[in-house]
Amino acid sequence: MRMNRLLALFLTVSSAQFLLGSAQAMPAFARQYNVSCVVCHDAYPHLNAYGDSFMASNFRMPNWRQTMSELGDERLALPKSVPLAIRAQAFFQGRDAEEISVATGPTGNRSSFDIQAPYLIKLLSSAPLSEHVTYYFYGIFAEKGGNGETLIEDAWFRHDDLLGSKVGAMVGQFQISDLMFPRETRLTFQDFYAYRAAGITYERGIILDRTFGPVDMAFGAVNGNGITQNFSINSPGYRRPDRLFDNDSRKSLFGRLGGELGPVQMGIFGLAGKQRSASGLAGTSSGNRDTDKKILGVDLSGSLTPKTHWFAQGLWNRWNGFLDADPTRNFSWFGGFAGVDYVMNDRWVVSGLYNYAEAGDFKGTRTVFEGIKMNSVSAGLSYYFMRNLKGVIEINADLLGRDRFGPPYVGHQTRENYILFGFDAAY
Repeated sequence: MRMNRLLALFLTVSSAQFLLGSAQAMPAFARQYNVSCVVCHDAYPHLNAYGDSFMASNFRMPNWRQTMSELGDERLALPKSVPLAIRAQAFFQGRDAEEISVATGPTGNRSSFDIQAPYLIKLLSSAPLSEHVTYYFYGIFAEKGGNGETLIEDAWFRHDDLLGSKVGAMVGQFQISDLMFPRETRLTFQDFYAYRAAGITYERGIILDRTFGPVDMAFGAVNGNGITQNFSINSPGYRRPDRLFDNDSRKSLFGRLGGELGPVQMGIFGLAGKQRSASGLAGTSSGNRDTDKKILGVDLSGSLTPKTHWFAQGLWNRWNGFLDADPTRNFSWFGGFAGVDYVMNDRWVVSGLYNYAEAGDFKGTRTVFEGIKMNSVSAGLSYYFMRNLKGVIEINADLLGRDRFGPPYVGHQTRENYILFGFDAAY
């Protein structure tokens, strides 16, 4: 069956077991309910079964009302303290990588020993606001050396029983990929590359979800242009009072259908939408045309033992007429990953992650999209000094050779082998 027919089927049925996986380690919950982090995490930020149940219950425990201030007003729910938490990371990396200019090649910027501290500092907050409404957000104070600016990524409201229909509704900023495997709760430093390459991370939109017995479904729509841009209202006048979050009426529609097949949890994901074409040198600039984008995904997960958890994702992508240099040509490519986490005991956790992507029809186009290809293995070891403080060691092996051609310098011009040491804390 052709990909567009499959997408039509899945988007008609809608999709998925929707756990609001954008939430990560949140000591604010531990303080609010006077419990240990181990109640929801077998090894933070990895969630256990109760942590999944907590999220499915709209981020609240049954006694949530007792954690609110006694103000003599039943129509007012205010936490006894402002629910805030911090997550901080600092790393040292020995690495085999360098900066490459598409136009001129190696710039000379490289470091075999890289001090990355702080690597990440986040402020997180979440609390129930009523019997059915919860909010969640986190802001980044510093990430990857980008000091001096604050970025809000996840930020949403969720109602867990819209008009008494048992349909959950969430509106705000979120990662589309959270319908499958949340990037924020992974145990490896190495990312789930396929989600980023496919462009299904942070967006602004709405998700509706519903459970029917063993089947979980979710359906959503997003602007499709990310969360970092807004636009002036295009009308004559002086100091117009508002801004556009989206510069056109097109929306990307997506959904996921999930359930259990014996010991395996399985989901089918589909997305159909638009994206801007690619233009300029090696496709590095955004064009002026809207082009069709379709994604079909399959995700699988399960547990080999109570302490050994595995997961796998495949994404089949089709970008029609994407390159301005050849607008009649369509491009297909595949990306995916597989991983395993072994919680040895309260102190030690071993994690492995395999990332794979092939550039498909982009091969030979002399554009940066030849660089979609990836083939790497990551192995990590975490030691938990405390429930909310861990030391990490991770090794990544890049299994691809270097592409030694240019200009333009595209493809896999530099290898990504690294060894990483550092700390990850939430408090």
